[in-house]
Amino acid sequence: MTSSRKKTKISVYLDPEVMQMLAEFAARRDRSQSMVAEAAIASFLSPDDAERREAVLARRLDQIDRRITRLERDVGISLESLAVFIRFWLATTPALPEPAAKAARAKAGERYEAFISALGRRLAQGPKLRQEVAEDVEGGAGG
Repeated sequence: MTSSRKKTKISVYLDPEVMQMLAEFAARRDRSQSMVAEAAIASFLSPDDAERREAVLARRLDQIDRRITRLERDVGISLESLAVFIRFWLATTPALPEPAAKAARAKAGERYEAFISALGRRLAQGPKLRQEVAEDVEGGAGG
């Protein structure tokens, strides 16, 4: 911010907290308070600054929108998969008589534990099913 023109002196009133922040910032940067204040005012008045901030914000919002769209898609796939499985299971599994139901509940507990273990392993190793589904759909559409 050096120039051959003579600078104009102004007087401003600052809150004590703002003045303290200005003094500390200038001291940390080893700059004069006048230079820091001039740079801050120039930045505040710069028309490009508002446009730049808006562009950064717009890019960030676009990223968030794409992530939310992917999440909605993934949740939709999960819900549809679960609904298809439940519908299929209910249609193909006959009800058990009461004596066999007790043994079936015990076996179901074992199977559930095995399922949870398998799910944990699957989540740890990847790739996720949603990635495989996307690859299968994209690969199948072209061939």
